[in-house]
Parts: sequence; C-alpha cells; structure tokens
Amino acid sequence: MRMVIEECSRRGVEALTLFAFSSENWGRPSAEVSGIMNLFLDALDRETAQLHANQVRVRIIGDRRTLPVRLQARVAAAHELTAANTGLRLQLAVSYGGRWDIVQANQRLAEQCLIGTLNPRDITEAHLASALELADVPDPDLFIRTGGERRISNFLLWNLAYTELYFSDGLWPDFAVADLDAALTFFGKRERRFGLSTALPSAVEPGVS
Repeated sequence: MRMVIEECSRRGVEALTLFAFSSENWGRPSAEVSGIMNLFLDALDRETAQLHANQVRVRIIGDRRTLPVRLQARVAAAHELTAANTGLRLQLAVSYGGRWDIVQANQRLAEQCLIGTLNPRDITEAHLASALELADVPDPDLFIRTGGERRISNFLLWNLAYTELYFSDGLWPDFAVADLDAALTFFGKRERRFGLSTALPSAVEPGVS
C-alpha cells in the first residue's frame, strides 16, 4: 500500500481510493475481523504522520459507525490532521459497499425531501452523486483489481460507470511498481469516449473501411 501511495503521489495522481474492507467482510470469522481492525489501527498510528508530511489528505469512506470505537477515534484524528493538505487525496474504503453507498445517498436525499428543501421531481444524477461518499472526488479513471478476479465486488458501483477496468493476476501483497506501470500503460492505450462515437477522419465516409 505504501508503494502505491508513494508512486501515485510521485506521478501526480489526483486521487487514490483503496478498498480495504467491504461491508460484506463483516461476515468473516470474528478473529479474522478483529485482526484486520487491529491492522488498521496500527497502520494509522504508523503511517499518518508521514502521509501528512507528504501532503496526502487521508479519509476513510464507508459506514464508520460500524467500526470499533478506538478505530473511529483514529480515523477522526487522521481526517483532522490531513484535511488541509493539497497533495494526493487518499480514500481508504473500510466497511464500504457500493450498494450501501447508493442507499445512504438516497436516504440523504429523502431527508431533504421530507423537510421540503428538495422536490423529488427535481432530483437529478448530480443530486445523487453529491450525496455519495466520493462526492468531492472525480470519478475514477482507472480501476485495478488484483488476485486474478474479474469482478468489481460491490466497489464504487455508481462511480465506476465509465472507468477503465484492469485486472492483474498477481496478489495484492506482491503488487509491485512494474505491475502499476503495466496498469498505467494499459490505461494510456485506452480510447475514452464516455458513450460517444469516435470521430471519423474527414476523408473517410461512414461505413467505409
């Protein structure tokens, strides 16, 4: 994780979101979950000061109410310490699920409708996007999935609508600079049209190859 954060910072990446623990992961054995939570605590204690020194803005996205109280406190402290930083925006998705994100966004909009500050008929995509966890972060350009899996596993379902998907067979602990380079090279070769058609050369008639 440290390598990916450092490399993204060095390359001028604006935002990086890492899927650390999904809302479904709470169903794993309690000893495993407890161990993971302790790892998060240790990582925040060990890394936050260095991230702050490198101007990284740290934020946890997900249902923070489900996290252990000690971890909630560490998360709040990391948010406060790095909130004004101007470098890489780092989001760690913990107790996060894409479906949960969309549901909680709709709940926020419903509350606005109930108090009369929003008309249900006026709700647009922009309203929903503004209520999501990544409301102030641009949609991802590139999604990288390690471990040989070929699915997005309930991650940023709304935000990934036009994201380029890259799948790596290597496991996450083995993900190296060369693997990151391969993913970025793949992305650099993609033609991003966002639903539009490719412009044809003026000398070529449509339908003629």
